[in-house]
Amino acid sequence: MKKTKALIGDAGATFSNAFTATPLCCPSRSSILTGQYPHNHSVRNNSLDGNCSSPLWQKGPETTAFPVYLSKQHYQTFYAGKYLNQYGKKETGNVGYVPPGWDQWHALMGNSQYYNYTLSVNGKEEQHGDNYEKDYLTDLILNRSLHFLDDRSPQRPFFIMLSPPAPHSPWTAAPQYEKNFTDVKAPRDGSFDKPGKDKHWLLRQPSNPMPSTSLNFLDNAYRKRWQTLLSVDDMVEALVKKLEGLKELNNTYIFYTSDNGYHTGQFSLPIDKRQLYDFDIRIPLMVRGPAPFIYLSINPLIIHQPHIHPCSHSTFPSILTYVYLAPTFLDISGLNLSFVNMDGQSFLSQMAPELRNGTARPYFLVEYTGEGHLDPDPACPKLGPGLSQCFPDCVCEDAYNNTYACVRTLAEHNLQYCEFADTESFVEVYNLTSDPHQLENIVKKVDPTLLQAMNQRLIKLQSCEGDSCRVLTQFSPRFPGVG
Repeated sequence: MKKTKALIGDAGATFSNAFTATPLCCPSRSSILTGQYPHNHSVRNNSLDGNCSSPLWQKGPETTAFPVYLSKQHYQTFYAGKYLNQYGKKETGNVGYVPPGWDQWHALMGNSQYYNYTLSVNGKEEQHGDNYEKDYLTDLILNRSLHFLDDRSPQRPFFIMLSPPAPHSPWTAAPQYEKNFTDVKAPRDGSFDKPGKDKHWLLRQPSNPMPSTSLNFLDNAYRKRWQTLLSVDDMVEALVKKLEGLKELNNTYIFYTSDNGYHTGQFSLPIDKRQLYDFDIRIPLMVRGPAPFIYLSINPLIIHQPHIHPCSHSTFPSILTYVYLAPTFLDISGLNLSFVNMDGQSFLSQMAPELRNGTARPYFLVEYTGEGHLDPDPACPKLGPGLSQCFPDCVCEDAYNNTYACVRTLAEHNLQYCEFADTESFVEVYNLTSDPHQLENIVKKVDPTLLQAMNQRLIKLQSCEGDSCRVLTQFSPRFPGVG
């Protein structure tokens, strides 16, 4: 992403400690939209039963998502690309349903595709085939966003959110990039192909070392993901050039991020997300300002709000999670945040310190509800029911009891404390200062008072809402027994 780093990160700010609130698409995107933790917006995973784009979501949290408030602030709003995994299905209102707050709506039905997909275009079904010039989704949403910029009213601010499929499977690169990175392999450092010793049972089940079939599979996926991102890099460049040509670049914030991390071989898990470790919860976040915004998240987005000084090239080490994005967007728009019920807090003050009095946030919550199938996977009959994502080589990446909550701090100590909702009541604790790759679960080695303090912090965070979440993340007690 050389163009993206140059045009956003080097021209603005890079947040080196940005994290998702949950390492999976639909609940993470729901946190972006609402500024709430999953226990408050109730989207637990990618399934309809997990509340992804469900009628309950549509009648509840979606009605107070940030685009609703931006629309009331007279923003011109535009969305294009993947929305929520179950969007457009019969049970969720078909493609005729358009979420509130969006003036222009070009959303993908279902999960990521590059060709042969269906869009909802302002509530009308639009079918697409496999012609690169007409149908390649990353390019299509770019072109439609450029048209939106041409057609909008220059008298009103705008907000654009673009969510390309890359680098999600099926990893279909644009034709001109299909031969790039032919020699690239997934990095073999850190926890790559290390046994999941003393970890939750799901991490203890992969073969170690990984068989060659798994290694070939993950290396191929890694290359293809890079290939698909070259089109996103082109997207960023085209948007920046367009804004510059319209003389709006210095009036626009541009955000670039992703809805979750990803692993390729860590702890012998071939490919996926869903796990509590840094490789799945840590995300990129680069922001270029002044005031309007484009949010590019492997999911891009723009908020346009004139007359704020741009942030210079900086790296910010403080913690940010996805529940902070929505309040930040609304803060930029000028909305009084006391009118909204969000768990997160604006980080506008960190980008433009003269604008707000910011508060350090040393804590955050990560929570995830596992998915499984009632019946065994036909390809892996020996594994039994309750599992999912069992590929390649019948290595399962998820299960019903892969359900956990973690509290993480980078303040006085770089610690992570996690509890699983399973029959073992399994606990994992990591000191990432001495063990940045989380190789050793130190739950049996640390002072019990530390475990008690982290347990109490976690209990409070899991039940927090609105103001109480922000209060809980602003205080950092001293922890005994940690070097």
